[in-house]
Amino acid sequence: MTIVSLLAPERIALDVVTSSKKRVLEQLSVLLCGTDEDLSSGTVFDALLARERLGSTGIGFGIAIPHARTTQALHARAACMRLDTGVDFDALDGEPIDFVFGLLVPDSACDEHVHTLAELAGLFSDEGVRAALRVASDADDIFAAIGTSCNGGD
Repeated sequence: MTIVSLLAPERIALDVVTSSKKRVLEQLSVLLCGTDEDLSSGTVFDALLARERLGSTGIGFGIAIPHARTTQALHARAACMRLDTGVDFDALDGEPIDFVFGLLVPDSACDEHVHTLAELAGLFSDEGVRAALRVASDADDIFAAIGTSCNGGD
């Protein structure tokens, strides 16, 4: 499974107005659930918040990767948000975050979860990818930037 296969353009939001880490997680929960009636944004928020309490998912460079496992999720999925302004996320480098990539996986998918997180960390360590995400004009451009990067530039 590739990162791009977990994402859909309708789960990408740009220039999101938010003021706190908690509000970022609330908005991300709604985005991750989308129209899936099997998922509750409240349950997803609780799972993301519980994971965040273990340690910040702000990896640096203005990027956060909130993630959680839940029994509600029937398959892995991702969502992302580009924020209108940076938010304090207790990131490793102490800088505010302005791009959030959320990951939700079934409770039983521990190996997939760890593998995907490693791929995401590699993806977002690339300065060119971060720059492309920050200048993208719409959700399709973000989807394309991630897809192209994950496919080795093909």
